[in-house]
Amino acid sequence: MSEDADGASARDTDETSEEEGEPTEGLTYADAGVDIDASEAATAALVGAVGEFEGDYAGLVDLGDRYLALATDGVGTKLLVAEALDDYSTIGIDCIAMNVNDLIATGVTPVAFVDYLAVEAPDDRVAEEVGEGLADGAARAEIALVGGETAVMPDVIRGLDLAGACAGVATESELFDGTAREGDLLVGLPSSGIHSNGLTLAREAATRNHDYTDPFPWDDRNSDDDRSSDDDRTSDDDRTIGEVLLEPTRIYREVLAPLHAVETHAAAHVTGGGWTNLSRMGEHRYVVDDPFEPQPIFEFIQEEGGVSDAEMHRTFNMGTGFVAALPEPDAEAVVEEIDDARVIGHIEAGDAVEIRGLSL
Repeated sequence: MSEDADGASARDTDETSEEEGEPTEGLTYADAGVDIDASEAATAALVGAVGEFEGDYAGLVDLGDRYLALATDGVGTKLLVAEALDDYSTIGIDCIAMNVNDLIATGVTPVAFVDYLAVEAPDDRVAEEVGEGLADGAARAEIALVGGETAVMPDVIRGLDLAGACAGVATESELFDGTAREGDLLVGLPSSGIHSNGLTLAREAATRNHDYTDPFPWDDRNSDDDRSSDDDRTSDDDRTIGEVLLEPTRIYREVLAPLHAVETHAAAHVTGGGWTNLSRMGEHRYVVDDPFEPQPIFEFIQEEGGVSDAEMHRTFNMGTGFVAALPEPDAEAVVEEIDDARVIGHIEAGDAVEIRGLSL
């Protein structure tokens, strides 16, 4: 989630926090080693020292006839799963997705990407796999890879770290104003799985009783939901736990044209902070009464870690990766244009996200 300085900030803190005083059961993000209060305080201190940022998900520069937008992000501790499996072939997709999706949530068309790969020691095979993932992600996002940097820093890095920055452009009419309205409908698109957030909690839960190389256990108690038929099941039950965790982040490039064609008020990329990301579209009551079903990996994490429903929804996307707020006729038009989009809820007066019996 972003930390706003006087309401304007494009700096994200890639974590989520518990509501003060709310009891939780089982494993939490804080238990897994992420000090949320310290992280948010440090971000606020940085923003306070730098000053206001223009934009929210992306920083905006007014060029006169259009805006230049910039976003930066990394892969996070998903890299540790890649290291455990010695498979770095998909993390480049994640790196591009986390940047591109933030631009798209602002109404910006992504155009170019640069990466920063920091390593403890050079490794040709690993570098090639990272590069293959970056190329795949760039193709999915329809952007150009225009360069990058590789740094060898054995005194600083253990293993490797991958981050990047994405540039995009938008006219003033293409930018979403970022403020949802009461009466808007919420159009959602499914995620591809855990994406690249909350992996500190996910890794802690997944490895309590298992190894990453263990087969991913299909839970037969899901047999009554919409994944029950053989035709609808994913290949999760043929993969290892680590492979399911490494499922690449979905890139939502296909939503731009339909959202630009109508009156889109705001959009949210459901990342760190989980469903509380919807509050970045303004102070409202977001009633999510038809969300997409969470993929089996979320039930696995919750069960293995004893994680509460509220903590799951404040940390993970829980099956829905992108949400837009639009007037009813425009929402219906967008759903017609995007194959797997649907109306998942609406906006009322208030200040909460209501989903699956929770008030976040």
